[in-house]
Amino acid sequence: MKIKKTMGDHAFNAITYIVMTFVLVVTLYPFWYVVVGSVSSMAHLIKNGFVLWPDGLHLDAYEQVFRNDLVPVAYRNTLIVTLGGTALSMLLTILGGFVLSLKKLPGRVFFTFFFVFTMMFGGGLVPTFLVVSRLGMIDTLFALIVPGAISTYNMILMRNFFESVPESLYEAASIDGETLPGYVFHILLPLSGAAIATITLFYAVGYWNDYFSSIIYIRNNRLWPMQTVLRQVLQTAQMNNMMYDDAKKGVAPETLKDAMIVVTMIPILCVYPFVQKHFVKGVMIGSIKG
Repeated sequence: MKIKKTMGDHAFNAITYIVMTFVLVVTLYPFWYVVVGSVSSMAHLIKNGFVLWPDGLHLDAYEQVFRNDLVPVAYRNTLIVTLGGTALSMLLTILGGFVLSLKKLPGRVFFTFFFVFTMMFGGGLVPTFLVVSRLGMIDTLFALIVPGAISTYNMILMRNFFESVPESLYEAASIDGETLPGYVFHILLPLSGAAIATITLFYAVGYWNDYFSSIIYIRNNRLWPMQTVLRQVLQTAQMNNMMYDDAKKGVAPETLKDAMIVVTMIPILCVYPFVQKHFVKGVMIGSIKG
């Protein structure tokens, strides 16, 4: 039986659609503006300023971007850090979350407090730099991975998800002769797909977008990730003079900046459609328990 909607329901839906449409436009316009700016000609940008449509498909800016030797190297560094760091972070997060979810763990409350305490208080930048330096990780990609290899927030989410799995599953698996590692890999992890996908996305985006660590720990520009190269581009007024040896092609500095932004953000944006269906479910499941 179809429920008849009142005038209040129609008004609420209309307001909701209007607000969400406004939010969508405000969210997407900066991305669209950057993409349009990256393929527009210099004359079009100078004449019109803020543009909604390009005056054609001008790829000179992208040609200039990929002519710079730092860009392929920075892409390689970013992929190594993102893939390697995410794998290490997920390994530590899953192991830590599983151990803390064991109700029979001696000192479980103490260890949980020990980790949660780090969310409120940290050693600070200088002590962290000294630790990284004395471990010999300065000017290595390990400095971009190891110091932030685990997030307490993500580990707590994973712990909460593991706690939501009924203990009867482990008891049934034990009766069938399954060992604890077998239970984790054959039963628990397959059931945790949503949580694992969500936290993996958190880590991957964090590693991909991190530029501050390389500013602190990396002195060799051949080890810079893409975000640091992008930062240097955005902060340099005379970009053509800094990165490229010819400005005679008529590529506007703003167009080059837009092209660099697009080249930097497109790969991580391509990951979202594959993880989005797990995103809300994973966060909600992991936040049910405290």
